[in-house]
Amino acid sequence: MTSDANFHIHHPEPLLIVISGPSGVGKDAVIQRMKERGLPFHFVVTATTRPKRPGEVDGVDYFFVSTDEFARMIEEDELLEHALVYNDYKGIPKQQVREALASGKDVIMRIDVQGAATIRRLVPEAVLIFLTTQNEEELIRRLRSRKTETPEGLNLRIATARQELKRVEEFDYVVVNRDGKLDETVDIIYAIIQAEHHRVHHRKVSL
Repeated sequence: MTSDANFHIHHPEPLLIVISGPSGVGKDAVIQRMKERGLPFHFVVTATTRPKRPGEVDGVDYFFVSTDEFARMIEEDELLEHALVYNDYKGIPKQQVREALASGKDVIMRIDVQGAATIRRLVPEAVLIFLTTQNEEELIRRLRSRKTETPEGLNLRIATARQELKRVEEFDYVVVNRDGKLDETVDIIYAIIQAEHHRVHHRKVSL
């Protein structure tokens, strides 16, 4: 008979989860559905210089800041990562991530593919999830159907998305966000996070 006296279950450390993928795969929709379902995560709000779209709320969807304010945040090293994305700046405020991890909740960040590479370098323990469509044709169809771009802007997004699809190998997991299957996508992401909490060698995040 073996003794289990040395077998301890520790309270799981909070994880830092990155949800990324090309433009048009539905990152925002997935995050929104996770919030609607009341899943126990802290969602990091990205700072951006892009104009607010109809229905978006400052401090909920993004922190909408001026270019000057964003420059100040860069100069004062307040951002975990930042990038120029389609002529607008986006960045993750460090303090927000630290406070979120300190709360004990898993922290979820929605970042573009180049930003995810930066997070991997800065925080190797982060869990990187690549969201994608069933195929490239489906992604292009979604980008065209959005009708929020000039023809030149749309071509740039399509070209960028094609390049980003090739970077899936840099991620830990890939999840296909099928049309009309948003809850299924959320279920898979939730299952990945649950599995990560059951690893023998847990990812301990330090910032």
